[in-house]
Amino acid sequence: MKSSWKFWGLVTLLWCIATGLDRLWWNFHAGFPSWDQADYLNSALDHGRAIGFLDGGQWLGWKHLLDLSPKIPPLASLINGSVLSIAGDSPAEAAWSLSIWHGLLLFAIAGWGKTLKGEGFALLTASFVAIAPALMELRTDYVLEMSLTSTVTLALWKLGCWWDPQKGGRWGQSLLACLTVTAAILVKQSALLALLPAVAWASWIAIKRSQATRWQLLIGLTIFSLSIIPWLHHNWITTIGGTNRAVIESAIKEGDPSLFTLENWIWYPRLLPEQIGALYLAIGISGLFLWSIQQSQTNHPLSKSHKEQDDYKSWLWLIITLISAWILTSLSPNKGDRYITPLLPPLLLLLSRGWWEWGTWFNQHYPGKTWKMPCFLITGFLATIPNSLTSQVKRLVLHKQGPLEEIVDTARRANPSKKPMTVIVIPSTPDLNQHNVSYYGRRQGGQLVGRQLGNNKSDLKPLLAQAKWVILAEGDQGSVRSDAKAVDQGIRASKFFIEIKRFPRPQGGSYSLWQRSLKAPPATNFAKDFSKLARGLNNGPKGLAEVFDQVAIQHMLDGHFEYRLEVRENALKQLRKNRNNPDAHWSLALLATLSNRPNQAAKHFSSLEKLLPNSPWPSAYRSVVTLAAWDPWTAVLVADKANQKRPNNVLQGLGDLSGVIGGAIWRLPNASKSIPRAIEEIETALEKS
Repeated sequence: MKSSWKFWGLVTLLWCIATGLDRLWWNFHAGFPSWDQADYLNSALDHGRAIGFLDGGQWLGWKHLLDLSPKIPPLASLINGSVLSIAGDSPAEAAWSLSIWHGLLLFAIAGWGKTLKGEGFALLTASFVAIAPALMELRTDYVLEMSLTSTVTLALWKLGCWWDPQKGGRWGQSLLACLTVTAAILVKQSALLALLPAVAWASWIAIKRSQATRWQLLIGLTIFSLSIIPWLHHNWITTIGGTNRAVIESAIKEGDPSLFTLENWIWYPRLLPEQIGALYLAIGISGLFLWSIQQSQTNHPLSKSHKEQDDYKSWLWLIITLISAWILTSLSPNKGDRYITPLLPPLLLLLSRGWWEWGTWFNQHYPGKTWKMPCFLITGFLATIPNSLTSQVKRLVLHKQGPLEEIVDTARRANPSKKPMTVIVIPSTPDLNQHNVSYYGRRQGGQLVGRQLGNNKSDLKPLLAQAKWVILAEGDQGSVRSDAKAVDQGIRASKFFIEIKRFPRPQGGSYSLWQRSLKAPPATNFAKDFSKLARGLNNGPKGLAEVFDQVAIQHMLDGHFEYRLEVRENALKQLRKNRNNPDAHWSLALLATLSNRPNQAAKHFSSLEKLLPNSPWPSAYRSVVTLAAWDPWTAVLVADKANQKRPNNVLQGLGDLSGVIGGAIWRLPNASKSIPRAIEEIETALEKS
């Protein structure tokens, strides 16, 4: 017991030292969070407000909470938002959440290492994890990979404990494995790439082992489903769309290698010298070769003692799950340095075995000098530190900060009522973009959000019609299209805006804050046009295209969606006067659809089916939103009934699609014909519009 306390005390000390280095790094860092970092900070802020922990927010129910995570699960943002409420909401203060996730990683890898080879080996591995360059970077980079890496490592360890043929199969182990796997998926769905092989292998062993482990597997799957389904059910459409953009479209845009090329399969291995250190990699791999040679010189593993067999199988678990996860990750079309990081701690665990083998070799060749092994390991550990620290120093932004905070403070002071305000950000640079404008605008209970427009010349007209606050750039516009310059010039030439103040940039040029002039035409009210836009849905795909175009722009111009309250109140007022007012039902149906409330939308589309019996479109929309609510059986009834009354290619396709999803596989032949016809009809209508 005393030894165990000492061991975990040393792990805690290691975490404290690493955290101290991280805090030192943040003290020297003078940059602003860039695009991704600011986006994740905003997500933490959103979730902290939604659970009532941060100023400017309150608990509004589960659906509102799930609205905040349309593409990525919410667990990391919920925890990070809770940390914000304690540590503070500056980027450096928010980074305490990264330290907490890193602590979880160190304790997980230390526990795994202790299980495999004892406390000394575990401390060695944890030390290497603490100084690996890629993992040190993640401790000071506000993205999800540190939380993902820590939960994946913990889940792999606990899955291995449950899988273990000799010591596994217990109820407590199965519960911990289930909870840790669930937590990893709820941090980021890409955890599946690392965990799927291990989960499949452990599940297969559980099925074969005994009746008890089969029950454990069943209950574990139930707990997992009950934990994942609420978020997935609420956000499955946006999740699929977001995954497609992040994985497939991004891979094409960035020119990532094809899956059938050598470059694809060496993409991640070639990063290892930089990510974990060339010296560590070389000694680790050579030590593994030494280990394998020594193993081949002994008897076959199955003829060894039970203890040796257990040791062999535990390492086999690590190696096979590591290789399988690497293959799955390499199969993902989109490549990026961060995407392989969840596999680095298990890899470091394996390579540490190689280091340990060299230490054992020293002891065998220099008997009686037991101090040589620890000295060798400590020397090697110290030799890898300079490379890690050098890479961290290179990441420091030591130049003078840009004027982001000053711009946001100026805009907030010009809005003394503290009402919600939206600032349109035309440029997009690492030190000023819509994401970090939003983060700094909403810190400490603020209500200022930034939204980006101007990448297309067509954005100029709605900007002049509605925008109240705009940030422009003099000089470098950043990662925006060439049209942004034309939009910038159009805003300046319109005389609709007056320049409040110009803010010099350290690297040259400036940013400027503009406010709508009192002499400019009053900003148009989108809420008044919403009814006409919603009524246009009765024109089918043509009306739907107009909704997409206008709402996409409006959600940039009105970052708080303030128009929705006025639209809802006006529509409900109309219904109180006349329950059969089709315009009111169209407005409420579209509003519910945009708000991701499919059941509410279906209710109003159902009313429109009765009010407009000759139109196929209320039925088509009702079928779509009902399908979105995971009710394919009602969706197929709605589409088939409407199609019988008034045959329509879109209704036929929706009926077949819903039927197949609902289990009517006999409709698959018809679906293979009707769905392409429906898509072609929609695309033709959209082209004509």
